[in-house]
Amino acid sequence: MRNDLLPWLATAGDLGDEVLEIGPGPGLSTDLLRELAPRITTVEQDQAFAGRLADRLAGTNVTVLCADATEIGLDGNRFSSVVCLSMLHHVPSAAHQDLLFSEANRMLAPGGWLLAADALDCELTRKVHAGHVFSPVPPETLGTRLAAAGFEDVAIEIKDTDHEIRFTARKK
Repeated sequence: MRNDLLPWLATAGDLGDEVLEIGPGPGLSTDLLRELAPRITTVEQDQAFAGRLADRLAGTNVTVLCADATEIGLDGNRFSSVVCLSMLHHVPSAAHQDLLFSEANRMLAPGGWLLAADALDCELTRKVHAGHVFSPVPPETLGTRLAAAGFEDVAIEIKDTDHEIRFTARKK
């Protein structure tokens, strides 16, 4: 993460001062984001993960919320960027992912960036996720779905060697 994902985040789009991270899980990506932005708000649906992350990062530049990322419950037009790292494939369906994209757009200030990286649908990732939710984002429909959520300037990169998709999009 530090050698590959962190440099990409630093150059893919402007993170700005107020970052919303969706689905941090145990917070490995949060630890990296803390180095790139003055204020991070994380939204984690799992109560156990959110509780441990809040305890671990108490008194830092991170605020942890336990909430559903499709209905965060905060005022919109607030964040300079929204970051989703290796979590979209855990969202149970394309329809739920689309709700998440719409909510991310609502949370962003005008001109703010969505930056995301996630697993591609391949045999290796299917094996790793056997018995768990695995709903990868199809690259061929992603641009249309992001545009429907109100994004523009969509850029999609497929990293075959890493079995990964990375994408950025800007709020109009």
